[in-house]
Amino acid sequence: MPKEWILNMATNRWGLNKKNSVGPASQWIRECAPKTVEEWENFYYRKLEEFLKSKGMGLSPREYIQDLGRKLYVKITEVIQAEIEEVTEEDCIQYIYNLVINRTYDGYLTEIKTIYGKLQRDLGVEIKPAPDEWDRLYNVDFYIQVKDRYIGLQIKPITYEQTPEIYRWKEWLSKTHEKFEKEHGGKVFIIFSIKKDNRKEIFNPEVVEEIRKEIRRLEKER
Repeated sequence: MPKEWILNMATNRWGLNKKNSVGPASQWIRECAPKTVEEWENFYYRKLEEFLKSKGMGLSPREYIQDLGRKLYVKITEVIQAEIEEVTEEDCIQYIYNLVINRTYDGYLTEIKTIYGKLQRDLGVEIKPAPDEWDRLYNVDFYIQVKDRYIGLQIKPITYEQTPEIYRWKEWLSKTHEKFEKEHGGKVFIIFSIKKDNRKEIFNPEVVEEIRKEIRRLEKER
């Protein structure tokens, strides 16, 4: 497995599996629709030979594949080896620190900004970042102003493992959110953000309609 990982990493890094190196293999295998691996191998070599001629290369398909393999070997044993020797203990310490502190924090902020943008589009109203004081006092990240009153929003990124705990988050935050409503007139809504297929989505989408209702309520009053 470690050897496979190194081969895969180096192949991807130098693009030795790209279309311009090995031809459009995914397209060719669909053209071939082979019943056996031998049928596919023969078809691929025929296509590769045409591909090499179009690039003005005189190598046979088998020679070309061997040449790519040798190139991969040089990259691993010369380039990667030299890079590994330059890595220090301090580099490793800093990498792990940045991974768990800076990159995790940046990813967290990106997730919040993505959900914030989606909310703003769906609601069709301006959503503003809350003052730092509101974050401390009320656990509010953003707000919507309706006349002279405010609706609070808190975006809470969660994982699928944490979804059964949603009701606890609401309980923990209820006192500060009630305080916000009493002092600023509007309710606070928690928007739970979750990653699905590498995309950030609102886990409780019904909250969007609840926010709309609160906007309409405040617009009608006074």
